[in-house]
Amino acid sequence: MNPNPFWQNIFRNQANKQTLAYFLSQVPMFSKLSRRELKFLEKIVHIRNFEADEMIFSAGDIGSGMYIIRSGQVQIFSIDTNGKEVEQAILEPGDFFGEVALTGTRPRTAGARATTASSLMGLFRSDILEATLRHPAPTAKILFGLNRVLADRLHQCSQQLELLQAGATTPEEPHNE
Repeated sequence: MNPNPFWQNIFRNQANKQTLAYFLSQVPMFSKLSRRELKFLEKIVHIRNFEADEMIFSAGDIGSGMYIIRSGQVQIFSIDTNGKEVEQAILEPGDFFGEVALTGTRPRTAGARATTASSLMGLFRSDILEATLRHPAPTAKILFGLNRVLADRLHQCSQQLELLQAGATTPEEPHNE
């Protein structure tokens, strides 16, 4: 007896949604990649698992790559002038962080910690550099996606800075002596 192809396709689609390539296609930075390019990207990412409260990296570390959250939750934080942690964001599956590290060897400006058991995909600068030499076309598309994200984030920061400056230029209230 031949199996009904209708049911086979349903289960195949479910299986496809479990693949790394499918997951990567849902990340905005990689959303414009073809299926073939996603399969290439799948080969150069590294799966890293972290336990709850485990540090992923600290502010000041030299960045080597970015991370995409497959499961779990990650806290991004900075340290204020009094040495206290200041939460910047809580990130969840599909979110990514540390992408500036793909562009050069600068110290990280914030720390990252898994707040729950987490599975992350790491994409590292050394792998991107090697892929640029061996597979320039898909790597260029990955880098254009990175550029798009960095440009969007820079634009958002510029807008926030303008708002802060506008608030700082309001006249001060007179002091009564």
